[in-house]
Amino acid sequence: MADTEIDTKREEDQHLDAPDEDGHDEEEITAMKRRVQEMEEEAAKLRQMQASLDREHHDLRENKEDVDARSVFVGNVDYGASPEEIQAHFQSCGSINRVTILLDKFTGHPKGYAYVEFTEPNLVSQALVLNDSVFRGRNLKVVPKRTNLPGMTRGRGRGGRGSYGGRGSPYARPSFGPPRGGYRGGYRGRGAPGYRPY
Repeated sequence: MADTEIDTKREEDQHLDAPDEDGHDEEEITAMKRRVQEMEEEAAKLRQMQASLDREHHDLRENKEDVDARSVFVGNVDYGASPEEIQAHFQSCGSINRVTILLDKFTGHPKGYAYVEFTEPNLVSQALVLNDSVFRGRNLKVVPKRTNLPGMTRGRGRGGRGSYGGRGSPYARPSFGPPRGGYRGGYRGRGAPGYRPY
């Protein structure tokens, strides 16, 4: 008889819990739908923001290319030269927007070159005439400014930094016999004459 009472109690509990679970499940489903909708709205906002950033980036790149098209690189500039002096030297070419002398970021000293930005791209050809002109006792190198493309780096190739030669290089050290340090045991220095295994 106890078993039948337990079974009936279980059935009653299930009947009492069933409407609550259905209502609870529906609440969870509606809450999940709301969250999904919010996430979709946020994703749409992010896509819109990314699109506007891409447009701005493209405009900036075009603007940078435009500035580079009307600029020249000036090399071998005297370290004591001021932007005003450089501007005065290039004033005969036409109107100048800006003169930039590049500085070392650690010491703050000039690097010895500058960029001159003109108001019009056609003035660059007039500035190229000043190549090898004397400024403060030095021959200037004047060339059109090139545009750096992102992702295009000047790699060092094989051999890494500071390497003078590897296989096939005319700077490679000739090797006669085993490498420095002998065949086994590595380089022992001065006080170890010969190989002593024990």
